[in-house]
Amino acid sequence: MSSQEGAGFEPATGDGPPPGGSAQARAASVRTAFEGLLQIRRLTGEGRDDPEAAPAAWELHRPVRAVALALESSGATPSAVDASGRRVAAGYRVRTGESAGSVRVDWTGPPGSGAAHHEEEALAECAEVLRRLGWTVLLYRGPRRRRYLEVEAPAGVPGGGGSGRGGALSDPWEMLDGPTPLTRRR
Repeated sequence: MSSQEGAGFEPATGDGPPPGGSAQARAASVRTAFEGLLQIRRLTGEGRDDPEAAPAAWELHRPVRAVALALESSGATPSAVDASGRRVAAGYRVRTGESAGSVRVDWTGPPGSGAAHHEEEALAECAEVLRRLGWTVLLYRGPRRRRYLEVEAPAGVPGGGGSGRGGALSDPWEMLDGPTPLTRRR
């Protein structure tokens, strides 16, 4: 049993080490987890026309994991850090946002990686992936004019609109071993 199988699946947030093991095994795990996410959306869609088009209640309780899985399943490259915490790969970084239930997505990398140069295009691609999956995505400029995305559930989804509160469902990560235009604030 590999360490990934023993610990359960964890989507890459960009704050961990580079994924270990074979690329094929990782891709299969990501594919299985994402298919599980879509199945949970279908099962808990509560009579919506397209239950896959908006985050499920359990995603709202784990927005960092849900957003990281969405990005990794799209083929976006996660950033990574080594054992000392030094950034060793350029890519997305998903972490808790400033408001309750929100997630922040940065494009970051080690010095000299060109991450700052590529962030606008890379974040636009991340935003498109997340909007297609029903998340509300806003583009901001932070310190040193670096761009980042603020992601939250759309209004109208039980627990959506940034509240991060939804119905209870057992942790699907254990089971798995409305588009909003991008706006810019300057």
